[in-house]
Amino acid sequence: MKLIERFSSLPTALATDEAMMKSIDGLASDSGGRLWFWEMSAPSVIMGRSSRHRDEINLARVQSLGLMLGRRSSGGATVVGGPGCLMYSVGLSLKHFPSLRQIDKAHDFVMDRMLETLKKQIPSVMRKGICDLTLDNKKFSGNALKYTRESLLYHGTILYDFDLDLLASVLDFAPRQPDYRGGRDHGGFVTNAKIDVARLPKELENSFELPVVNPSQIVDTTVVQELVEKRYSQDAWVHRH
Repeated sequence: MKLIERFSSLPTALATDEAMMKSIDGLASDSGGRLWFWEMSAPSVIMGRSSRHRDEINLARVQSLGLMLGRRSSGGATVVGGPGCLMYSVGLSLKHFPSLRQIDKAHDFVMDRMLETLKKQIPSVMRKGICDLTLDNKKFSGNALKYTRESLLYHGTILYDFDLDLLASVLDFAPRQPDYRGGRDHGGFVTNAKIDVARLPKELENSFELPVVNPSQIVDTTVVQELVEKRYSQDAWVHRH
């Protein structure tokens, strides 16, 4: 089974993440959740649900480079994905994990397991801010979450071999800053973590005690296509703020 899905269409990738979350509702109680991993085949700018592009991205630069631009369903700030940036997603049933209805416990549940796993490769990894993962006080992983009545989607990025100059050129100074950033621009704040991402799916499967799945083998393609057509490919959604 292919453990890291690769997408050429950003609307399809974002729709798949939401459709996978929907698949968690009613999931058998013996598992209570799923893990999945994906990566964009080309650089892509992904805004949070409430992100305002005039505040967080250099839109002219994004357009001049022909980068894909999209908006996810979860909160948090804008991220840049593509080759060298692994996306991971954890879908959890709140019937199975009722304590995770509290946001701080949801952050701790995921971040504790991410740290446990990543420290096996790089012992100096630290958690800073609410849910950033860092090396030498520089961020290589940002995370966000989304709730429905019955499920939780917790997902994030892992920069392992990404074009950091590109990232810095398209992201403006985010309006919300963790204290540890200390006013640094993106060039001084982000870094790649030299992690063997091919190992991560199985290592995280063990740490979370949840199965790793391939979205293309699980997700309802009808649901994905409907989400693409009604939301993720629509300018009214992408440019809503």
